[in-house]
Amino acid sequence: MNENNIKFLEDSFKKYYFNHFNLIFTPQRTSEREFGYQKFNSGFFNRHISLKDDKELHLLFMQNIPSDVYCSNAYYAFPNSPMNEKDWKEADLIFDIDAKDLDLPCRKNHVVSICNECNEISKDTNQCVKCNSTKLEKKSLPCKFCIDASKIEVNKLSNVLIDDLGINKENIHVYFSGNEGFHVYVFNSQFQKIGSKERSELVDYIMFRGAIPETFGMKKFKPNRSLFPDFNQKGWNGRFSKQVFGSKSKRSKIISELLDNGYSSFQKILDSIAENSGAKIDPNVTMDIHRIFRLPGSINSKSGLTKILCTDLTKFDPYTDACFLNDESVEVLANCPIEFKLKNKKFGPYNNEKISLPTYAAAYLICKKLATIA
Repeated sequence: MNENNIKFLEDSFKKYYFNHFNLIFTPQRTSEREFGYQKFNSGFFNRHISLKDDKELHLLFMQNIPSDVYCSNAYYAFPNSPMNEKDWKEADLIFDIDAKDLDLPCRKNHVVSICNECNEISKDTNQCVKCNSTKLEKKSLPCKFCIDASKIEVNKLSNVLIDDLGINKENIHVYFSGNEGFHVYVFNSQFQKIGSKERSELVDYIMFRGAIPETFGMKKFKPNRSLFPDFNQKGWNGRFSKQVFGSKSKRSKIISELLDNGYSSFQKILDSIAENSGAKIDPNVTMDIHRIFRLPGSINSKSGLTKILCTDLTKFDPYTDACFLNDESVEVLANCPIEFKLKNKKFGPYNNEKISLPTYAAAYLICKKLATIA
C-alpha cells in the first residue's frame, strides 16, 4: 500500500477512534487479557500486551493508530509473558461464521480477482485476463444475501446454545465481524474452563458432525424400531425427531419407512440434517484457546467497517449500521468492476477512473485494494 493510501486510512481511523471511542468494548477482567495490534504496511504483529483498563486501551489506539486491534478470549495470570509462560486460566467461547465458508451461489458475482503479476483487476476468475497468470488475490464485496445467509447460521447456533446447552441468552453476544460475517461470544458459561479437545467435541455437536445411523437406533443388520429417538428428546435425538418425524403422530409411520429404505438412505438423511440443522461455524476458531480476536468497536482494515454489537440481528444492516467513517469527499482512482452499496447509496462499477467519493466509500475500496488516493 502506498504512502498516500496509508496516510488517508490512518487519518480516517484516528478520527473514528477520537469521535467513537464509546463504541470500543473494554472486556471484562481487562488486566487478565492479552492484547495485540498491527499497523498499516507493517508485517510485524505486536502481541503479548497487557492493559489495566479502558484508559490504557484508549492510549494504545491514539498513540499507535493501528490498522487492527485484537484481544484474547482467554484469561491469563501473566498475559504479557510469552505464550508458554502466561498460565492459562479459562477462555470465553467464541464462534466465527463467515459468508465465504457457506458456498453461496451469489459469491461469484461479488468476488474480484487481482493479479499479483500485472495488477490487473477483473471479476472473479482463476486466470488473469491480461497476462494469464494464476497468481491471483481474491477480494470479496459481500452482498445482502451473504449477510442474510450468515444470520441464518447465527440463529441456528444460538438455538443450539440456548435449547441444547442451557446457556443463558443474556450471556450470548453477536457481533458483526467488520467484513463478511459474525462472531458469537459466550460469556460466563459452564464451558469457560474446558480445553481444546473438549471444545472440539462441542464443535462436532453444534455442527452435527460425525453423526452415524447407529446413534439414532438404525443398524445395518436387524434394526430395532424401539431404539429410535422419541419426539420430545433433547440434543441430537431431538433435532433428528423434529426434522425427520415432524410431529409425534407421524413417528411410527416414518420409522417404518426408514427401516424399509435401509441404512444408506438413513445416512443421507443424517447428512441432510447436518446441512439444515448444524451451524456452519469455523471449527478451528472455537477450538483455539489462545487465539486473539478483533476487538469489538474497532475497525476492520479489510473493509473500513466496524466490528459492532448486533442488538437486533434481524434488522441489522452492516452497510449502514457498521459504517462510521465520515462523509468528507476524497478523490480516488477507482478500479472496481462490481457495484456495491454503503449507507443506502450505490457505488460502482468503476473502470480505472478518477472519482470523488465520501471517505467511508473511499476507505472501503482502498482497504480492498480496488482504489488509491488520486
